[in-house]
Amino acid sequence: MFTILVCDDDKEIVDAIEIYLSQEGYRILKAYDGIQAVELLKKEEVHLLLIDVMMPNLDGIRATRKIRETSSIPIIILSAKSEDVDKILGLNIGADDYITKPFNPLELIARVKSQLRRYTQLGNMPVEEAHAVYQCGSLMVDDDLKVVTVDGEPVKLTPIEYNILLLLIKNQGKVFSIEQIYENIWNEQAIGADNTVAVHIRHIREKIEINPREPRYLKVVWGIGYKIEKM
Repeated sequence: MFTILVCDDDKEIVDAIEIYLSQEGYRILKAYDGIQAVELLKKEEVHLLLIDVMMPNLDGIRATRKIRETSSIPIIILSAKSEDVDKILGLNIGADDYITKPFNPLELIARVKSQLRRYTQLGNMPVEEAHAVYQCGSLMVDDDLKVVTVDGEPVKLTPIEYNILLLLIKNQGKVFSIEQIYENIWNEQAIGADNTVAVHIRHIREKIEINPREPRYLKVVWGIGYKIEKM
C-alpha cells in the first residue's frame, strides 16, 4: 500500500484530499505546515508528498527544498496561485509536478497515480524485469539498479529528471522536441510545456555536467529540442 503525506494549512482541503485518495486505496498521513511534514517524513515511510505553497511556520517552497536534501520521493505542489512564476519556482526547488487550486479531484488522482508509477519504476518498489545499462562517455545510466554515475560518482536525480535522462540516453544522437519530451515523460498533451521541460533539463545539466553552460552530454539543438550527444 502506498502512503501519501498531504500537507496544507486548510484542514478542509486536507480532509477532502484524504477522502479522494483513500477511496483509491492509499494510506494518508496529514500535516498542516512544513515543519510537521518534515518531521513526519523522518518517522514514516512515505511514497508521495502533496504540499501547499502558502503555509505558516515553514512554507511549501522551503519545506520542499529541505526535503530534497535527503529524499527523492515524488512531490506535487499545491497552490491557489496560477502564475507561471509560482509553477517554475516549485519545479526549481525540486517538485515533480504542480496543481493549481481549486483542482479537479480526477486530475489530482491521475497525477498522483502517474508520479507513483514513475517512483515504482525507478526501483523504489520491487521490479521483476531487468533492464539495460546505457553509457555515453563517462555518463552511465544503469536502468536495472536505477543508478546514474558520472566518472564513477553517483548522481542523485528526481524521478522526472531520471526519466528524461533515460529517454535521451537510450536514444543517443536523436533530437527530442520539448513537446516530445513532455508527452513521453508526463503522458499527456504538451500545452505550455516549455518552462517545465527547460527547468528539468537545467537541473539535469547541473548534476551531470562539469560546466552546465558548456555541456558535454546534454546538448540543445536551437529551435528544435534536446539530445544526448552520441560518443
